[in-house]
Amino acid sequence: VQLQASGGGLVQAGGSLRLSCRGSGRMFSSYGMGWFRQAPGKERELVAAINWGGGTTYYADSVKGRFSISRDNAKNTVYLQMNSLKPEDTGVYYCAADIGGYATTEMRYDYWGQGTLVTVSS
Repeated sequence: VQLQASGGGLVQAGGSLRLSCRGSGRMFSSYGMGWFRQAPGKERELVAAINWGGGTTYYADSVKGRFSISRDNAKNTVYLQMNSLKPEDTGVYYCAADIGGYATTEMRYDYWGQGTLVTVSS
């Protein structure tokens, strides 16, 4: 499985970005998907996750009410809509796939994309 993340960039605080992650293969619709981020000097953390069908989601407390994860299995794509961005949201964002269908811990994820950089200026 190959995952290609895109949509990162430079945005001012309070702005919005939408990240996309397109996956290869016909099994994409059975995978749980997650978005992780790694800020400079910090460990990678799970930001949001969605189950294979899109009916179950998870958000880190730091992004609840501001970020929204969704997926379009017909397009093999998962999205992360990020609103009301803050400087502390800066980091490299990675998408990942879990063959088990849904996961909220990093060790459960099996495939990783290359990352896309999000920079939020104050």
